[in-house]
Amino acid sequence: MTTSSTPQFIDVIVGSTNPVKINAAKNAIAQYFPSSTIRCQGMHAPSLVAEQPMTEAETKLGAINRARDCQQQAQTADFYVAMEGGVDQFDHGPATFAYMAIISNNTLSVGRSANLPLPQIIFDALENGEELGHVMDRLFNTENIKQKGGAIGLLTQGLATRESIYTQALVLAMTPFVNAELFNDSNH
Repeated sequence: MTTSSTPQFIDVIVGSTNPVKINAAKNAIAQYFPSSTIRCQGMHAPSLVAEQPMTEAETKLGAINRARDCQQQAQTADFYVAMEGGVDQFDHGPATFAYMAIISNNTLSVGRSANLPLPQIIFDALENGEELGHVMDRLFNTENIKQKGGAIGLLTQGLATRESIYTQALVLAMTPFVNAELFNDSNH
């Protein structure tokens, strides 16, 4: 699928019912297809990883598992999109990030957001079994922040949000689909 042939409707299935993730997918794909109507819906898709992924590998696998599940459940969409947030301990300290998985025509593209440094107190709570959204709600006296600005919104004082970061990472992950001729060229 390239931007030169713009379909009237583009159907997108997102492996989540979280409005933040659904909006991010719709916004990212709409940027590439501004004259198309993006029909985007969320569905429950299991990650098959821990509720709070604690490594990059586990987070990436969760996104891929969700996208593949969407493809198996709803086989008529143009794009199957999944996002999985996770944390890891890096040599520069703990951070949170998200992996994106997009499937179209049996091609998988995997993307990743930037790292958001996490205070050690938050990472310690995650290592003790809590989920990031719940830790942030407790520390910042918010409610269900993961369906709003997320830890990103709280820690950046609103300069970035979970949706804005997911949208950016999805825009990047879409490049194999909008440049298919370059990615499928076997001469390179």
